[in-house]
Amino acid sequence: MLSLIQILLLVLDILWFFLIAHVIMSWLINFQVLNVRQQLVGQIWYMLNRILEPIYAPVRRVLPNMGGIDLAPLVVLVGIYAVRIVLINNISAFY
Repeated sequence: MLSLIQILLLVLDILWFFLIAHVIMSWLINFQVLNVRQQLVGQIWYMLNRILEPIYAPVRRVLPNMGGIDLAPLVVLVGIYAVRIVLINNISAFY
């Protein structure tokens, strides 16, 4: 059971990395530092959107419309961190 919790923590870490990369990349695209028309940038952006959109969509339905400010990544990051805390604090129950 401990192995399963460690795998879940690894998946949460990978998801955390993807979310941070998506947020930073969206800033760089919006400030025109990166161009989505470049092949590598476009492929990475498309991959991150395909991975994270199923996670963002339910959160966006619950959040109110903020007029251009997307708080879904922040809510998901806080949720991931909360799940990590719960898993780490309850890991002793599985020894």
